[in-house]
Formats: sequence, structure tokens, C-alpha cells
Amino acid sequence: MNVYGANELANAFRTVRNNTLQAAREIPAEKYDFSPAAGCRTVEKLLTHAALAHRFQYRVHAEERLSTFDGFDLMAVFAELGSEEAKPRTKDEVIALLEREGEVWESFLRGLSDDFLEEMVAFPAEFAAPPKSRFEMIMSVKEHEMHHRGQLMLIQRMLGLVPHLTRQREERMAARNADKD
Repeated sequence: MNVYGANELANAFRTVRNNTLQAAREIPAEKYDFSPAAGCRTVEKLLTHAALAHRFQYRVHAEERLSTFDGFDLMAVFAELGSEEAKPRTKDEVIALLEREGEVWESFLRGLSDDFLEEMVAFPAEFAAPPKSRFEMIMSVKEHEMHHRGQLMLIQRMLGLVPHLTRQREERMAARNADKD
């Protein structure tokens, strides 16, 4: 019995993407060119990367439905994604991209079967990695975005903003403390 399937994947991704969108909306447009340190992505590029990161897994699982990476040109796919990420975008364009790409990924997730999620995908010998289930690979999209959202929340602090999740937690704690009085 699989207790975490397509709907749970889609719901969890939607929660993560909504939180990313909230942060994207709260950062002022004039700060989208901010980079926390040399060699780090700007806010715009970090959000664009988050918006597009699912495309690799989408290609593997939805478009090509690979069962092995043998013969798959991984570097060409990464170059293609890098080229798309490099395009300059305004705050409004980044938010629209996050919304549009989120809908594509969420729709794909909702249509998956347990049998599909259980299928294994083999890696080339040079990866020295055991096969992974589609479920594990697909779950990595949410995990990857959460990683970058952590970076984004630190950037918000650097910009003098309090991330919305922190504000919500502080409001809950204040309400709980007020109830005790």
C-alpha cells in the first residue's frame, strides 16, 4: 500500500510553490538584481531557476519516459535549461513563470499512477549510482525548490524583510501567549 501518491506529491509541491510565490511577490522589483555574494544567483535568477528546475524531471518522466539514462545527453539538457534561465526577466515575468510552470508540473503529478511512481530508472555505469524509483526522482523537484527557498528566505533577511512563514509563526506564538494571559 502506497500512502504517498500522486495527489500527495501534487499537494506538497503546490504548498512549496505557493510559499515560493509569496516570497517572490514580497521582494521589491528593484531588489531582483540583488545577489548575496559574488558567484551567487541574483533574486531573479534564483527564482527563475526554481521555476524551471522541474523541466529536467518532466523531460525524463513525462516526455521521454526514460527507464535508463544510457544514451541520454544530460549535458545538452542542462545547457538548454541554463540558456532558458539566463534570459533576463522582470519581477512580473518571473512570477508569471513560477505560476505557469508550477501548473504544468502539478498537473503532471496529479495524473501519475502508483505503478508509474514505483518504476525504476537506471543510471549509467559512470554515475556509480543504484537505480532510483520515479517517485524518488520526482520528489526531488519539491526538495530542490525547498533548498532554494531557504536561500531566498536568507536573502529576504539580508534585504531587511521578514519572510512570511516567519511572520506567520510569530503571529501564532503571540496569539498563543495572549491566550495564556
